[in-house]
Amino acid sequence: MYVQLRYRRAEVRFCPLFVTVLSPFAIDSNLSVHTDNPDLTPCFQNTILAWIPSIYLWSALPFYLLYLKHNKRGYIVLSVLSRFKTLFGVLLWCVSWADLFYSFHELLQNRTPPPVYFVTPLIVGITVLLATLLIQYERLRGVQSSGVLIIFWFLSVLCAVGPFRSKIMTTAALIKVDCLIKVMVNVLLYLFWCLNPCPELTSGFLSRLTFWWFTSMAILGYKRPLEDKDLWSLNEDDTSKVIVQQLTKEWDKEKAMSQPLCRKDVTYMKKSNNVLNHIGDGPEEAEVLIRDKKHNRKPSFLKALLRTFGPYFLIGSFFKLIQDLLSFVNPQLLSALIGFIKNKDAPAWWGFVIAALMFICAVLQTLILHQHFQYCFVTGMRLRTGITGVIYRKSLVITNSAKRSSTVGEIVNLMSVDAQRFMDLMTFLNMLWSAPLQIFLALYFLWQTLGPSVLAGVAVMVLLIPFNSAIAMKTRAFQVEQMRYKDSRIKLMNEILGGIKVLKLYAWEPSFSDKVLEIRKNELRVLKKSAYLNSLSNFAWISAPFLVALTTFAVYVSVDEKNILDAEKAFVSLSLFNILKFPLSMLPQVISNIAQTSVSLKRIQQFLSHDELDPNSVETKVIAPGKDITISLHCANTINLLINLLVPSGALVAVVGHVGCGKSSLVSALLGEMEKLEGEVAVKGSVAYVPQQAWIQNATLKDNILFGQAPNEQKYQNVLEACALKSDLEVLPGGDQTEIGEKGINLSGGQRQRVSLARAVYSNSDIYLLDDPLSAVDSHVAKHIFDKVIGPDGVLKGKTRILVTHGISFLPQVDHIIVLGDGKISEMGSYQDLLKQNKAFAEFLRNYALDEDIEEDEPTAHSWCSTAKIRPFSPNDSCVLTRELSVISSEGGECPNKMSTKRRICEKKPAEPPLPRKNPNEKLIQAETAETGTVKLTVFWQYMKAVGPVISLVICFLYCCQNAAAIGANVWLSDWTNEPVINGSQHNTAMRIGVYAALGLLQGFIVLISSFTLAMGGINAARSLHTALLENKFHTPQSFYDTTPTGRIINRFSKDIYVIDEVIPPTILMFLGTFFTSLSTMIVIIASTPLFAVVIVPLAILYFFVQRFYVATSRQLKRLESVSRSPIYSHFSETVSGASVIRAYGRVKSFIDISDLRMDENQKSYYPGIVSNRWLGIRVEFVGNCIVLFAALFSVIGKNSLNAGLVGLSVSYALQVTLSLNWMVRMTSELETNIVAVERIKEYSETETEAPWVIEGKSPPEDWPSKGELEFVNYSVRYRKGLDLVLKGLNLQVHGGEKIGIVGRTGAGKSSMTLSLFRILEAAKGEIKIDGVKIAEIGLHDLRSRLTIIPQDPVLFSGTLRMNLDPFNKYSDEEIWKALELSHLKRFVSSQPSMLDYECSEGGENLSVGQRQLVCLARALLRKTRILILDEATAAIDLETDDLIQMTIRTQFEDCTVLTIAHRLNTIMDYTRVLVLDNGTVAEFDTPANLIASKGVFYSMAKDAGLA
Repeated sequence: MYVQLRYRRAEVRFCPLFVTVLSPFAIDSNLSVHTDNPDLTPCFQNTILAWIPSIYLWSALPFYLLYLKHNKRGYIVLSVLSRFKTLFGVLLWCVSWADLFYSFHELLQNRTPPPVYFVTPLIVGITVLLATLLIQYERLRGVQSSGVLIIFWFLSVLCAVGPFRSKIMTTAALIKVDCLIKVMVNVLLYLFWCLNPCPELTSGFLSRLTFWWFTSMAILGYKRPLEDKDLWSLNEDDTSKVIVQQLTKEWDKEKAMSQPLCRKDVTYMKKSNNVLNHIGDGPEEAEVLIRDKKHNRKPSFLKALLRTFGPYFLIGSFFKLIQDLLSFVNPQLLSALIGFIKNKDAPAWWGFVIAALMFICAVLQTLILHQHFQYCFVTGMRLRTGITGVIYRKSLVITNSAKRSSTVGEIVNLMSVDAQRFMDLMTFLNMLWSAPLQIFLALYFLWQTLGPSVLAGVAVMVLLIPFNSAIAMKTRAFQVEQMRYKDSRIKLMNEILGGIKVLKLYAWEPSFSDKVLEIRKNELRVLKKSAYLNSLSNFAWISAPFLVALTTFAVYVSVDEKNILDAEKAFVSLSLFNILKFPLSMLPQVISNIAQTSVSLKRIQQFLSHDELDPNSVETKVIAPGKDITISLHCANTINLLINLLVPSGALVAVVGHVGCGKSSLVSALLGEMEKLEGEVAVKGSVAYVPQQAWIQNATLKDNILFGQAPNEQKYQNVLEACALKSDLEVLPGGDQTEIGEKGINLSGGQRQRVSLARAVYSNSDIYLLDDPLSAVDSHVAKHIFDKVIGPDGVLKGKTRILVTHGISFLPQVDHIIVLGDGKISEMGSYQDLLKQNKAFAEFLRNYALDEDIEEDEPTAHSWCSTAKIRPFSPNDSCVLTRELSVISSEGGECPNKMSTKRRICEKKPAEPPLPRKNPNEKLIQAETAETGTVKLTVFWQYMKAVGPVISLVICFLYCCQNAAAIGANVWLSDWTNEPVINGSQHNTAMRIGVYAALGLLQGFIVLISSFTLAMGGINAARSLHTALLENKFHTPQSFYDTTPTGRIINRFSKDIYVIDEVIPPTILMFLGTFFTSLSTMIVIIASTPLFAVVIVPLAILYFFVQRFYVATSRQLKRLESVSRSPIYSHFSETVSGASVIRAYGRVKSFIDISDLRMDENQKSYYPGIVSNRWLGIRVEFVGNCIVLFAALFSVIGKNSLNAGLVGLSVSYALQVTLSLNWMVRMTSELETNIVAVERIKEYSETETEAPWVIEGKSPPEDWPSKGELEFVNYSVRYRKGLDLVLKGLNLQVHGGEKIGIVGRTGAGKSSMTLSLFRILEAAKGEIKIDGVKIAEIGLHDLRSRLTIIPQDPVLFSGTLRMNLDPFNKYSDEEIWKALELSHLKRFVSSQPSMLDYECSEGGENLSVGQRQLVCLARALLRKTRILILDEATAAIDLETDDLIQMTIRTQFEDCTVLTIAHRLNTIMDYTRVLVLDNGTVAEFDTPANLIASKGVFYSMAKDAGLA
C-alpha cells in the first residue's frame, strides 16, 4: 500500500508539471540512475514512453500515404494472417479504450486521476486504430510487408516492456491485466509482421533489411554448383526494357532542348554547308551560323543520366549520411565504458547498458551501410544496362561516315570498359561528400579529447597525401607502359597461333618464341617496378595511422607535464584515428576515378551525338521519272553519284563498271545508307539485300537463312536447292543445324555468299539488291546460281533485281545494263543496244571475251551442270565437285588466244576450300568447361611451388612478426596509460614514447620487407608459369590447334596470365593481412578477458558456415556472370558489322530485343552476386558485432580485476575486427576464384607434345638431302586418334630432281601427303625415307628446316619484310635482294622508303594477296633446299603473278625435286610424272602423256578441264 501511495504522490508531484511543460526531466535520478535496481517514474512511463510510438507513426503517416498513392502493385487477397493482424489490432484498441473507461470510472468514484490518464489511452487508442486501418490499406495497395508498421510495433513492444517490468516489480498482486495483454498483443503483431515469403519483391521488411530472402540461394549454391536455371528473373525496374526506355526518353529530351532550331533551318544549314567550297553565298550562310551559335549547347549525356538514375541513388546517399553519423557513436561509448571501469562505485547495470548500446549501434550501422551499398550497386548495374542499351540502339542508326570514325573495337570498348567505369564509380561516389564530413567529425572529437596536439597528427596525414598521390601517378605511368607491352605480346601471340602451321612447316618456332619472351621480359621488368612502388604504398598505408597516433601522443605529452595520457584518451583517440584511415585513403582514389569516368562520359557522349541515317531519305511511294538523284558518299576520296534512273517493276538490271566507280554506293543509296544531298530516291516494296561480303550470324545455318521469318519446310528446301547448298549440308557435321562460328568462320567464302543469297531468296521480298554475290563462288556454281535464282528462269523471276556483277558471261541474259563511271551513268540499255553503241563497254567486252565465245559458253556450262547433277555424289564431294576443277576451261582449245581469254574470265574466282566430312555426332570444337566446385588444394600447392616453398614460408613468418610488433606496440600503450600519476604528471614519458615508436616502426619495416618478398615471389611464379605455357604451346602438335579455338588459347595468355601477374599477389597480401589481424584481435581479447574463449568457438563455427555458404555461391555466380558476358559483346560486334543487312530486312527491333535479352541474362547472374556480398556482409559483421558485445560484456563482468588500459585495448581491437573479418571472407573468395587461372594455365602447359625438335646424336649430315629422293613405304596416316585413315598403305618412290604433280578429288589425301612429309601428321604405320634417312628417327627441326614449302595460304607476320623472309638473320642483304629479284618483288620493295625494313601489318594486310604469295616464293628461294613442295594456291592470284611464279620455279628449282598439288591441270602437263590419289590410295602414277593415253581417272579430269 505504501509503495502505491508513494507512486501516487510522485505522479501528482510530476505529472501536472509534465503536462504543462512537457519537461523531459520527469525522471527521479535516485529512482532511475543511482541505484542497483533502476526504474522509471510512472509519470515518464505514462507520458513520454507511451507516446513515442504514436509520435513516430503520425509523423511518418503523410509521407507514407503519399508513397502508397503513387506506388500501386495490385492488391493482395485477404489471408488468414491478414485477418489475425486486424483482429489483434482491434483487440489492442479495445484494451486502450478499457483503460480510458477505467479512468472515467475512477473519476465517478471521486478519486480524481491526473489528466494524463485520460490523454494517453485516447492517443494510443486512436493510433492503434490508425495502424489497424493501415494494415488493410496496405493490402489494397499490394504492400506485402511494411517497414513503417514493423518499426511502429517494435517501438510499441519496446515501450511496453518498461511499464511491464515496473508492474512486476511493484507487486505480483497488482499486475494490470491490460498491460500484460498489451505487451503480448504487441509482441504477436510484431512477429506477424516478420513472417513473409521470399525472394525480394514478396519479401518482408526485415527480410529485405537483412537480405534474408537470399538465404535460399546461398544454401542451394552450397549444396550444388548453381546453374542458369537456378537464377531468379530480374526485377521489372532492373530490366533493359524499362531502363533503356527511361534513359532514351531523357536523352531525347536533352537533345531536343539543345537544338531549338526549327527543322527548316537545319536543312537550310546543311545545304549552305555543302556549298562552303564555293565562294559567294556569304550573307545567308553567315546568318544561319549566327543563329546556330545562339542556341549551340551540346546535349549533355550527364544530365540525362542524372535525371534517370539520380533520385534512386540519392536514397543510398541518405543511408550513407546516417551511417557516417552512427560511426562516431561507438568511440563515445568506449569512452563511457572506460569511465565506468574506472569508477568503482558505479552500478553494474550501467556497464551492461553501455555494452548493449555498443552492440545495437554496431548492428544499426551494419544494416544501414549495406542498404547504402545495395542502392549504389543497383544504380551502377542500371547505369551499365542503360548505357549499353543506348549505345546498341545508336550503333544501328549511325551513318557510314560516323561508323568509320569509330571502329567496332572502339564501340565494343564503350560498352565494356566505359560502362564498367560508371559501374565502379557508383560504389564510392558518395565518398565525395562523405569523406570530408567524416574527417571533419573525427577531428572535432579528437580536438575534444586531446586539444590542439591533434594538429600534429593532422600534419602527418597531410604530408602523406602527396607521397601517396606521387606513388599513384607513378604506378599509373607504369600501368600504361605495361599495357603497351601486354598488347604487343597478345597481338604477337594472336598472329603466332593464327600462323602456327606455317611456323611448324618452316621450323621457325624458336625465333618467334624468343620474340615473345623478349616482350615478356620487358613486361615483367615494369611489373617489378610497380610491385616495389606498391610495397611502398602498403608501408605508408599501414604505418599512417600509427605515425599519426605517435606524433599526436608525443606532442600531447611533451607540451605540458600536466597532460596525462590515460586509457580513455589513448584508446578513444585510436578508434577515431582508425575511422579517419578510410576516408583519407578513399578520397584521392575517388577523385582519380571521377577523372577516368569523365573521359568515358565524353567518349560515350561523342558517340551518341554522331549523325544518324535519315529514315525518310528513301521514299516508299512511286516517283515521276526524270528527276535527278544526288547521293554523296564520304570516304577518303568523295564519290558523288549523279544518277537519274528508273527501274521498272520485275526487271533484271545489271550494274557494271571498274573498281571504285560507285556500284556498291548505288546499292547503299537505294537502301538509304548514304547521305542524300538532293533529288529523290524511291523504292517501292520490301527489300532483300545481299552484300558484297556476306554477313553471317553466329547461329545455326538454318537460322541464318530463315533470319526471323516463319519456317516453311517446302519453301526452305527449294531455296537450298536453288542456292546449291544441298551438297554443303552433307559435308557439314550437323547438316543445317550446324552452328556457324563468328563471321562464318567454319564456312568457305563461297558457302557464306550462298547462305547470304539463300537468306534473301527465302525472305520473298519485292526488290532484290544483289551486290556482286557471284564473285566469291566458283564459276560453275555461279552459273548454277544465275540460272536457278537470279536469271530470267530463276526462282526470282518477276521480282525487281538489281545485280552488281563482274561476270561478263551473264550480261546477255539481263534486261538492262547500267555502266557506271566515276559516279555517273556512262551507258545504259540492253546488251545488244550497248554493243551497237560501240562505246567503252563494247570495247571492254572485246578485250575480255569474243562475242561468239560467250555465246558458245552457255551450252557447255549447261551440259556440265546437268552432268554434275546426274552423276551420283560420293559422300566426300562438297558442292565444289573437285577443288582442282574449280574452273570450266574452254572446250577443245582450238585457238590458243581464245582459250587464254576464256581462262581469264572464269579463273579470277578464288577456289573454295572444301570441308572434310565429319561424323555428324562428333563436334569439331568441344565446349569449354566451366570449373565447378571447390578449388583443389593441389592448385594452391602448384602456385606455392611456382613462388618457391621457402619464400612462401618466409612470407608467413614475416606476417607473424609484423602482427607481434603491432600487438606489442598497443600492449605497451595500454601499460603506459595505467602508469600511476604522481603530483599531477606521469614519469618516464620519453622512454615510453621511444619504445612505442620503435615497436611501431619495426612493424612498418616488416610490412615493407614482406610485401617486397611477396611481390618478388609473385613475379617469379608469373615468369615460370608463362614460360612453361609458351614452351608447351610451341611444342604442341597441329591437331590440338585444329580442335581448339584460338580464342581459348589466347584467353590463357591474356586473361589468365593477367590474373597471375596482377590479381593473385595483392589478393594474397590482403588475405594474409586480414587473417593475421583477425587472429591478433582474438589473442588480445582472450589475453585481457580470458572468459572470451568460451564464445569464440560458437562464433567461429557461425563465421565458418557463413563463409563456406558465401564462397561456394559467389564463386559460381561469378563464373556464370563471366560466361554470360561475352555473348553481349560478340552479338554487338556482329550487329555493327551487319547493320546494313539488319536494316534492309527491317529486323532492327528484333535485334534490339536480342541484345536486351542478353544484357538481362548477364545482369541476372550479376544481381545475385551483389546481393550475396550484402548477405555476407551483414552476417559476418554480425559476428564482429557479437565480438564487440562480448568483449564489452566480459570487461563489465570482470570489472574488479581489470584495469582501464586493458579494457580500452581489448574493446578498441574488437571495434576494428568487423572490417577485417568481412575482408577475409572476400579475399578467400577472390583467391579461390582467381587461383583457377593457375589451374587453367597448368592444364594447357601439360598437353601432349610432338616429337623433340632436335635429337642428340641423330642429326642428319649437313648437306642432307643431297639427292632429293623420296620413298613412301607402306605408309598410312590419320588426322587424329579415332578418325579414319586418310592415306592407306601408300607405296611410291620419287627420284632426285623429278617434278611430280599430285592430283585427286577433294578429300583424296593430297594435302595429307605433304603434311606427312613434314611430320605435321605422324605415321600410323609405315615410313617415309628421304635420301635413305627415315624421317621418323630425326628431330623435327632437322627435318623441317631441310624441306621447303610454298603453302596454299600465304601467311605473313607483322614486322619488317626482312623478318618475314629471314627470322633468324641467317642471310646477307645481297642474298635477300637476289631472292626478291627472282620473285619479282624487287621493284616494289626498292620503291618503299624503308626498303627491307618495310613494315608488314598484321597478316600482311598492307600487301595484296599476290604480293604475299610472292613473299612466300622469296622465302623458298632463300632456303633453296633439294625438295620443294608447292600447295599451289593460284586461285587467289591473278594470272600474271601465277605465270611469274611458275616461270621462277621452273628456272630456279630446275635440279630440285618438286612436288606440286595441282589445282589447275595445265600447270603440271609438262611435269615428269603425275600422281593421281583416290581415297587415300595411289590410283595412277605415270607421265601425263601415258595417263591420258590410258584413258583413266586423269584423262577424265583433263577432259573436264578441256586439256584432253
